[in-house]
Amino acid sequence: MSDRLLNGVKGERHLLLGNEAIVRGALEAGVHVVACYPGTPSSEVPDAFRRLGGEGRYRMEYSVNEKIAFEVAAGAALAGAMSLVTMKHVGVNVAADPLLTSVYIGLPGGLVLLSADDPGCHSSQNEQDNRHYARFASLPCFEPTDAQEAKDMTRTAFRMARELQQPVMLRTTTRVSHMRGPVDFDDLPPVAPLVEFQRNPGRFVPVPAVARKRHQALPSVMEKARRFVESGVFTRTRPADEQCRVGIIASGVARNYLADALTAGAWENRVHILELGITWPLPTKTIVDFFARCDRVLVLEEGAPLLERDARALAQEQSLATRIEGKDSTLTDQGEYSATLVMRRVASFLDCPCPIKPARPVEPDLPARAPNLCPGCSHRAVYYAARRIYGDEPVYSSDIGCYTLGIVPPLRMADFLVCMGSSVSAGSGFAWASGRPVVAFIGDSTFFHSGMTGLANAVFNRRDLLLVILDNGTTAMTGHQPNPGMAQSALGDDSLHLDIESIVRGLGVTECVKTRAFNLKALLDAFRKMKGKSGVRVLIAEEPCVLYARRRLKKEAPRKAVVSRQGDEALRCLNELACPAFYRESHGDLAVDPALCTGCMVCLQAAPGAFKAQESR
Repeated sequence: MSDRLLNGVKGERHLLLGNEAIVRGALEAGVHVVACYPGTPSSEVPDAFRRLGGEGRYRMEYSVNEKIAFEVAAGAALAGAMSLVTMKHVGVNVAADPLLTSVYIGLPGGLVLLSADDPGCHSSQNEQDNRHYARFASLPCFEPTDAQEAKDMTRTAFRMARELQQPVMLRTTTRVSHMRGPVDFDDLPPVAPLVEFQRNPGRFVPVPAVARKRHQALPSVMEKARRFVESGVFTRTRPADEQCRVGIIASGVARNYLADALTAGAWENRVHILELGITWPLPTKTIVDFFARCDRVLVLEEGAPLLERDARALAQEQSLATRIEGKDSTLTDQGEYSATLVMRRVASFLDCPCPIKPARPVEPDLPARAPNLCPGCSHRAVYYAARRIYGDEPVYSSDIGCYTLGIVPPLRMADFLVCMGSSVSAGSGFAWASGRPVVAFIGDSTFFHSGMTGLANAVFNRRDLLLVILDNGTTAMTGHQPNPGMAQSALGDDSLHLDIESIVRGLGVTECVKTRAFNLKALLDAFRKMKGKSGVRVLIAEEPCVLYARRRLKKEAPRKAVVSRQGDEALRCLNELACPAFYRESHGDLAVDPALCTGCMVCLQAAPGAFKAQESR
């Protein structure tokens, strides 16, 4: 089927998601290999590559974690392939080991790392600013601010990566990844041949003697990158009136907010503007020339004050009297910026009235909608069963995935969480130090990502905990991407299903039980059995993600649950299971919304006297 990303030609203009524009830019660059671990806000990039298929232009894979994805892409780049590796910001932490070393040895084919940052923690456990990695690892860093730049910068980043033979970072944020904008296409090049690999252990095998020499070579590589940035690519300047002596430097999505502010306040001629699209290495000459026209400069950047600190250091180094301003009580290093916040800061900087009136205070008693597990989610059944057997006796160690929402009352099945794959390792450490029983929860995709090593460690060190693997047959939280545990029929011929129980037993676990998550009696029996034992125990609860089953597997429930009898049993189920399909009618009776009920029938098992099944209409 024709797709505009793959078949659009030069001169066409299309409305694209920022992530879709990155895909088109990579295609226009001639990308050969794409590797990823899915994570919001980056997931649409590899998903689009998979949907397109490539028609022989490229190969792509969903790797089991970000470290593996980076190593796959780096190996392909060593083989001369132009490679793209995508992940969200915290994934770069997982990939940091090969990332920092690959910068030393260099990658002749060219590698671009997409780091999709998440200011505001919309779907993440932190809001780290990965521009730190650009400085730490000596990575040129591109920061698009709209869909057109996302495409153009991706293409240019590949060109730079191949010319420098060094990894290059393309850093986006949630708003840029998920915005839509018009994008002008260029032609796709013919499929390019790979750069021939030349054996050179003195470069590509970083034993200490080699690593020291390669480290010494990095400054010259970054100087080449600096000269490219100084050429003015993706750098924009807008001069103000001649008598003006104030300026603003902006980067990333703050450039969009600044444009809104200047227009709303009619301030275009009252301040010099310098917009940086490539934020590392810095175009020092361009910035120094900008300082020469200004007595005061405001730095606008979402996240950490990195550019602000660099600007101050540069002004001091050049013995310039320019005053550098940046973060304050209005624009901090916390969360996201907005047009309103930037407008207020610019108005204060220019000593002008702000065109935006203070927002009306939000009523303090407005109800909030908390995140919740979906109606019919198998995780709810597992949590309900665990609470019935264990109550508050153990400590519950959670992990990264949909199931983290088990923190919400009345389930309350998450007492701590560190990072991806930590439930078993942090849980075993907690049990070891405290002597308290621990029940840890991990999803199937997360188990393959980084849970297997934690389980091996727990077995090796004879720890005492129960690990519950919530196997819903897909990577549900980020959009149903494949993982090694997915059914072979869903994976197709390109990937191979791996059996979780066989892996668990292969790691030395002897106490392992597998059950269906919607079989409440089997679940309760399994938890009772595990509670009476010690050592490392594993319970595997299988049931397809309800959304995946409906959307991809085309499975619809033939029956719905209805309340057959009001009373204490029905209310107990409401208070303990708390399915989102339950609601209270105006007169107080419990009812089931047929539009939300998925037919899992857990409520019938939990309260058989209060519910019954009814054929779907």
